Amino acid sequence: MEGILANPAVQGGIAPFIVGLIVVAVLARARLAGLAVTAGFAVAVALASGLTFIPLTALRKVALLGLLAPGAGVILDFVLKRGRSPTIPIALVCGALTLWVFWSVLRQKELGEALLMGGGTALFVAWLVGSTLTLAGQPVRAGAAAVVLGLSTGVSAVLGASALLGLYGLAIGAGAAAFVLAQMLTGRRFTAGATLTLSASVAAGLVAAAALVLAQLPWYSLLVLGLIPLAVRLPASERLPVWVQSLLTASYGFAAASVAFVLTWQAPPPG
Repeated sequence: MEGILANPAVQGGIAPFIVGLIVVAVLARARLAGLAVTAGFAVAVALASGLTFIPLTALRKVALLGLLAPGAGVILDFVLKRGRSPTIPIALVCGALTLWVFWSVLRQKELGEALLMGGGTALFVAWLVGSTLTLAGQPVRAGAAAVVLGLSTGVSAVLGASALLGLYGLAIGAGAAAFVLAQMLTGRRFTAGATLTLSASVAAGLVAAAALVLAQLPWYSLLVLGLIPLAVRLPASERLPVWVQSLLTASYGFAAASVAFVLTWQAPPPG
């Protein structure tokens, strides 16, 4: 069993997907199916690196915030009144937390490089969170965005020379895929809300940012990944079956993500 659980395909794909399906099946009626994303992420963290947060390194901060994000999402969905979601403040807070995550790395760099890297990653995460949160009321597009964000950050991280971050990203996508598949098979739209959109955007955004700061992901790949929440907004008639809408919106996102893959693959090695 230990050998099976040590397999990267199990850690980053199979196990997160299965656990995600279980979460959707159990919690869909409670409007918490979006927790499938974090469940998948948590499985990958537990299997690949362990749920240990001391000492609190940059990678462990990424995992910690990714696991805490759904708590804030649930509060937004069930405590705050609908239509009053503080998207901009939440995005700004997530951007600021990005600086905290990578502070130990940034303070070792020259001032100019630290400002560019820190400011750029903070803006990226803030943008990704804000733009994805606006999909909270559109479960088909939100699910597609979460799948593409997770899988694309995972692939980009692997291409950027970080296998662990790659597993984290792929697990986010696998958990989201369980949410999307359940919608496709049942023809029903489950509640996504901030529970899904905040969880997916925070975790995927920090994974992508970590691949830049800690590995070799080029900065311009982040620019392309940031287009995914916009790409899934391209036309897809509500009259279409849920499974067709899901595939169509996801294809828009993957079209944008493919550009990031090419850019990362062709990026020159660091000097």
